[in-house]
Amino acid sequence: MLHSNIFAERRLKLRSQITDGLILFLGNTDVPYNYSSNTYQFRQDSTFSYFFGLNEPNLTGIIDVENNTEYLFGDDIDMEDIIWMGYQPSLKDKASETGISHTFPSKDILRTIKQAQTSGRTIHFLPPYRSESILQLQGLLGIAAEKLTEKASSPLTKAVIKLRSVKDSWEIFEIEKMVDVAWLMHTTAMKMARPGILEREIAGTIEGIALSHGNGVSFPVILSMNGETLHNHHHNNYLQKGRLMLTDAGSEAETLYASDITRTIPVGGRFDQRQKDIYNIVLAANRKTIELTSPHRTYLDVHLEAAKTIASGLKDLGLMKGNINEAVAAGAHALFFPHGLGHMLGLDVHDMEGLGETLVGYDETVTRSKQFGLAYLRFAKKPESGYVLTDEPGIYFIPALIDQWRNEKKFPNFINYDNVESYKDFGGIRIEDDLLVTENGCRILGKPIPKTINEIENIMA
Repeated sequence: MLHSNIFAERRLKLRSQITDGLILFLGNTDVPYNYSSNTYQFRQDSTFSYFFGLNEPNLTGIIDVENNTEYLFGDDIDMEDIIWMGYQPSLKDKASETGISHTFPSKDILRTIKQAQTSGRTIHFLPPYRSESILQLQGLLGIAAEKLTEKASSPLTKAVIKLRSVKDSWEIFEIEKMVDVAWLMHTTAMKMARPGILEREIAGTIEGIALSHGNGVSFPVILSMNGETLHNHHHNNYLQKGRLMLTDAGSEAETLYASDITRTIPVGGRFDQRQKDIYNIVLAANRKTIELTSPHRTYLDVHLEAAKTIASGLKDLGLMKGNINEAVAAGAHALFFPHGLGHMLGLDVHDMEGLGETLVGYDETVTRSKQFGLAYLRFAKKPESGYVLTDEPGIYFIPALIDQWRNEKKFPNFINYDNVESYKDFGGIRIEDDLLVTENGCRILGKPIPKTINEIENIMA
């Protein structure tokens, strides 16, 4: 665990940006799996963890900005808890770990909130994303559940995003540790990808690696021969020689920092020529992103340059045609690349998107497009030094989308549908790295994970 001063300093920085009232932070609670005492693995709220560092259920933090006082609310355990769970630190001990001297039982939260409301003080809270937190906030604040996101504190939300966006050296160290775990996950998947293996055997193995090195996976593993389905959590196919297997998987540290890596490999260990052609286009787009990412360029611009790289490569193969700049401006490339280039990474695998994706990824200089494909770009503004972003271009052949666009006669000047037809059985390719933005560019985090065709074929051999 970090020294308590780190959390005290983070809370101090937050107080410098919020000028009045109380700041209310709900920690997460246990959630029943199928009956009340059989719960899902506990996962703390990321923002609570950032400011308080306590990854245990049923805790609440309150910062009284005007009185410069911080409180931790929770309950000490009784003998019945000790019998089932063993000795647990007291609430005062937990508060001491995070640099807080004032503790109260959970039942006092409502009294504290009501006193502040009676005095006309502002209660700052973040938009909730869990049903348990929604119910708790509704009871504490007297705000209808459906109004909570609307009533959440905009100054607090923006202040938290500002603080959490720039990662310090310790945070980068934690993320890099998890990229190194992802190296083991993905190289293991590469070695296991033989014809006749059930996808879930590989998915289960790499989930076990993540759990044995930290808090488990940072999101449900995407592993499938049907890589054209962007978030494919179906793992019941037997691998077939000649097909591609896309694996999008990362791990989460005990400190909750995440990695997010994608690799696409040939079942059996060798790419055929058609697969090589498409793979190298995606790799070129991935490398173009690394070349261009810096604090001096919007990620929207980087996304569009990656899209042009993809469109140009597909034109060389006879799948696209015409002026590439015009094709990308019109959105014709989105038939093959229908998602954004990347997103923020940190305590959440899509960092802080629970606070509002547009607030995290856009600002007054960059607005979200309504164009198909480009509308899914999660991060578009200029990054700052210390931001961590994913770089994940892809090419996908989605039969239903191809059929729809062809029937609608979309972009006939840019797409060779007759040639595309023969790729409907191809699947999809995505290559994803995690990038740290530096003062003048970026660097790939963690131990290099095989990415070129030769590297992948060699390790699979």
